[in-house]
Amino acid sequence: MDSNERYLRKNIGRKIKLARSRTNYTQEKLAEKLSLSTRYISQLERGIAFGSATTIINLCKALNISSNFLFDDLIENDSSFNDLVDDKFLEAYLKLNNYNKEIVYLLTTQLVKMQERKSNNNYEEA
Repeated sequence: MDSNERYLRKNIGRKIKLARSRTNYTQEKLAEKLSLSTRYISQLERGIAFGSATTIINLCKALNISSNFLFDDLIENDSSFNDLVDDKFLEAYLKLNNYNKEIVYLLTTQLVKMQERKSNNNYEEA
């Protein structure tokens, strides 16, 4: 396995672990849900193993994530979600309940509006 393949597997494994922690599943619970071994789940998360297409699809369903969550930043494009949100923030956000996620959304939209107003005022003053 070359270094690029190792990087890809580790990146996907990290996201699987992040999604699993968001669902509050243990490796054992996820393994049971997917009829896989705990050891295999551990290997997926560490990037040692990489699942078949069926395994990846079942993981996405069990963890309630899209394939974009796993692969988006690995495919060359102009916009990468990982460049926009750091992992620590995303991990904490994913642990929030829906009510608190709504509060974060409302706060951020208000901050953007305030920033835009300030930007417009500075432009008018120039």
